[in-house]
Parts: sequence; structure tokens; C-alpha cells
Amino acid sequence: MSREQQAVQRARSSFQTGRTKPLEFRIQQLKKLLLFVTERRSNIADAVKKDLAKSENGTELFEVMGLEGEILLALENLSQWAAPRPVEKNLLTVADEVFIQPEPLGVVLIIGAWNYPWAVTLQPLVGAIAAGNAAVMKPSEVSCHSARAMEELLPQYLDQDLYPVVTGGVPETQELLKQRFDHIFYTGNNTVGRLVMGAAALHLTPVTLEMGGKSPCYIDRNSDLPVACRRITWGKFTNCGQTCIAPDYILCEPSIQGRVVEEISRSIREFYTDDPKTCEDYGRIINQRHFKRVMALMEGSTVAVGGQSDESQCYIAPTVLTGVTGASTVMREEIFGPLLPVVTVSGVDEAVRFINQREKPLVVYVFSSDSQLIRRMVADTSSGALLANDCLVHFTVSALPFGGVGHSGMGCYHGRHTFERLSHLRSCLVKQLRMEGLNGVRYPPHTDRKLSWARLLLLKQVDVGRLQRLLAVAVLGGLAAFVWRRFLRRR
Repeated sequence: MSREQQAVQRARSSFQTGRTKPLEFRIQQLKKLLLFVTERRSNIADAVKKDLAKSENGTELFEVMGLEGEILLALENLSQWAAPRPVEKNLLTVADEVFIQPEPLGVVLIIGAWNYPWAVTLQPLVGAIAAGNAAVMKPSEVSCHSARAMEELLPQYLDQDLYPVVTGGVPETQELLKQRFDHIFYTGNNTVGRLVMGAAALHLTPVTLEMGGKSPCYIDRNSDLPVACRRITWGKFTNCGQTCIAPDYILCEPSIQGRVVEEISRSIREFYTDDPKTCEDYGRIINQRHFKRVMALMEGSTVAVGGQSDESQCYIAPTVLTGVTGASTVMREEIFGPLLPVVTVSGVDEAVRFINQREKPLVVYVFSSDSQLIRRMVADTSSGALLANDCLVHFTVSALPFGGVGHSGMGCYHGRHTFERLSHLRSCLVKQLRMEGLNGVRYPPHTDRKLSWARLLLLKQVDVGRLQRLLAVAVLGGLAAFVWRRFLRRR
């Protein structure tokens, strides 16, 4: 038996004991995960530095803080999320107990990504623990230092049987995908996403696929260009462009293209100095294979800003490309690197057509001071999310579901949405063995009179809260009438 099989079997056997169901156990494990994040900050930062050349503060900002927030949110709200949820009744069930009970799915497989190796692996784990599941984690082998640190350190805090970490490359992932899970949560590209979904289909396993795509960024000519370009520069070149929700390309009118390039160039110098290669806050491409892939995407485009590179360090400078059309090499796939193409369009109408002619992206970005134009983008495009006048920050709002649509993904997570995604919302109805006369309308023979009663009882929804308020008013009215007749009327 392979170690992957053993890990899954241990997780399932442990789950079947029922240990994960009590809220006290879930809270205990979430607190231990929070302790892990708190005590192992330096280990996490060191691993990410080796993988992506990210600064310690950058790791704190983009990996650790969001994870802490997810854990604290779950700890604060778990009892509410997991509680039975009463629902509306009809007249036939008005005396019954009718509710939704969230329950664990079972054993969840979480396949993480290399670009944010801690956040995108452990944030889904928070929801898996909160929902009462066991979870097998498979960090990306591409971010090898983070994977090894997770494998070594996490079992020192969490239950090793319920939450094992399995490392390795493609063979290990393939072996895991042969096993039966109750949900698979994958973050990565849609090429592998198809393989994950195909493997899951053999066991009828539901999946959450968090993928990317080419997220467009439309800049209206009347927007505040210095502010817009500053925010776009930050969103694009954070993590050396290796962010699934980074703006992939800019759409703007030809009349403002020169100013857009100029403002982005100014922001690059502000953020990363005149020599980004020496700047602590500017990272590196994950490996040489991806370095060569990103460099090849520049073919046929004009380098307006940046373009410098050093293969020995996997360094590519923040780069802006012009002379780009929809048919350019850089427009054929998600860039996932520090290249920012500028495509000119005649206005918002052509921008909407350009976006809609392509696969649905993870995010649509729009920069404008015109609220009607923003509403037009909301109404006439489709994407996992839409963000106006900023980049990336919707990821920080736990109340917003994070996920894609179409080729950019399926399913969503963050905060309560992760809990919901990794729970089965079980329908429950508890009747009493009384009032059998009322149930007679459903039993044969099916007469016209019974049908009339059935129509009333089944189709008339009952707002129980309103009914209780009316009953309370009626009781108070009756009490007031009694008091009036019994005591006050005689005076």
C-alpha cells in the first residue's frame, strides 16, 4: 500500500470515529492552527523567501495575515454556522420541526498552488476543520521549501491522522487522485483542473476548482490616471505577477495609452526603485521553466517599460508591452508573470465585446469615476468577481465568495462560504405521530375535496415568525379583554 493510500485510509478511519463532529474538537484544532501560524512565522517566511524571493513583510502581508483572519473568523462564528437553521413551512408542516443541519462531508483533498503556497493551501483547511471534515493536504512540489516545511511542522500542531500532509510531485498527486474523497479542492491552472475533475468523476466526488484566466482591466479615459495606474501597478507586479487575480492586460483608448504607460513606469520606480532587481520587495519567477515560458510571451510585442531579465536568478523586470492585439502571443494564455500588455480599444463598447469574446475571467477590473459605466460592466460582462477602482482587495473581504466561473473555476470559498462549500446542508423534518386526520388529504382515495385541501395545505407558505407574532398579539388582546371585563368595567 502506498503512503498516499495509507494517509487517506488513516484520515477516513479517524473521521469515522466521529471525533471531528463535536464543535469543541473543531475549535481546539482551529486554535492549534492559529498557534502554528503565530509560532512559525519565521519558518513560513524563510520557506517563501527561498521559493519566491519574497520579503518577510511581504509574506506576512500576503500569506499570514489573511490566514489568521480566516481562523479568527471561524472561531468567532462556528457555533452559529453549525447550528440548525429553521426554514419556512407550509400549512401541512406548520406543527413540525423543519430545519437545515450542516454536517461534515467526510475526507477532503486539498491540492495547493505554488504562488501563495501557505494561503491557498491552509485557508481551505480552515473551512474543512470548521465543517468537521478530515483533510489530506497536498502542497505544490514547485514551491518545494514551503512544501517541506508544511510536511515537517504542521503535524506538530494538528491531529496527524485527520490532517496529514502528503508531499511529492505528479506521481504522488496522481496516486492521491485515484483514492476516493468526499470533496476535492484544487487551486491551479485549468489544464490540471480538467485532470482533477476527470479523476473525481470516477467516484462522483464534487470538486471546487480555483483557477485563473486572463483578467482584463479597462481604464476609462476620464478616470484619475495617476491613482488608477498606481493601483494597477501594485496589483500586477505583486509577487512578480504570479497572482491568479492579477490584472492580466489593460484595455484603454489610444488617446490615453501614452499616459497610462508613463504613469505605470512612474509607479514601478516608486515601488521598486530604478533597479527592481536589487529591491527586497520585488520577487522572482518560481523556476527556470516558468522563466522561459514568460519570456517567450513577449515575442511580437513592443517593450515600452522594463524587459530586462536574468535567467540565472529567474529575474524578469516589471514590463509593460504595447503594440498588442487580441492575436498577440502574450494574449494566448494567462501570463502569470510581470508582463502587462496594453490593448487599445475605441471605448467601453469595444472593451465589453473584447472581454465577452473570450473565456470568462476570474476578475474584471474597471477604473472609472462614472458610476453608470461601472454598472454597465457589472451588467454586460461575466466573471468570478468584478472590482472597480482597485485591484486584488476583494480577496481580503471574507464575506465575499471567492471563486471563478466557467474556465476560471467553479465553487467558491472564504469565511462562511468555505464552511458551506465543505458541508452537506442536510434537510431535516421531524413530525409527531399525531394529527393523522390532517394527513388524510394525501391518502387514497384522491377525491376532489381532498385535492382542494391539499392545494391549500401544500401551496400556502407560512411565515412562522409572523404567525407567532400574530398569536402573541391575539393572546395579549384576549388578556386585555379579560382584564377589562373582570376588573376595569365595574369601576
